[in-house]
Amino acid sequence: MVKRLFMVRHCNAEGQHKDSPLTKDGIEQSQLLSTFLENNNNLIDRIISSPYLRAIESIRPYALTHNIPIEIDYRLQERLLSQEPIDDWMDVLEESFTNFDFCLPGGESSNDALDRAYKVIEEVLNDKASENVVIVTHGNLLALLLHRFQGDIGFNHWKELTNPDIFLVQGKEQEYSVERIWA
Repeated sequence: MVKRLFMVRHCNAEGQHKDSPLTKDGIEQSQLLSTFLENNNNLIDRIISSPYLRAIESIRPYALTHNIPIEIDYRLQERLLSQEPIDDWMDVLEESFTNFDFCLPGGESSNDALDRAYKVIEEVLNDKASENVVIVTHGNLLALLLHRFQGDIGFNHWKELTNPDIFLVQGKEQEYSVERIWA
């Protein structure tokens, strides 16, 4: 069976807090995201989302229209770079894409975040009952997950991500392709 993972970055939100709602534009984007998925000609079997409100709200219109439950998985929450504010966070983030073991006190390394989130992907890939699965997460974690399927994806790709964004990861038996499908 060919697996299709629709890897979604959430729509525009009012902030970075886990309970930050979508902005007015983000709400409109969630409707566009729903329409885009409907027009993709693939019947979605499952939706798995980060527990953050902005991720759930991004996929909610599609889920409600198609009566698909949104499965919440804490392993898809955004990566924590540090417990403390970081002045040079862009440099720190770039370093974390160069050295996957780099970690600030109280934060997660890229490897730690990837190991946590990729377990969700492995479970989906081994689930014989579902073929087309939507995974809703956050930019940093999305870039790390995509890197797992295509090794040249990194910091510069992360900088080019939009809100929302969608990548189609498809294939079978360790042979997967990655394609950005959001226009």
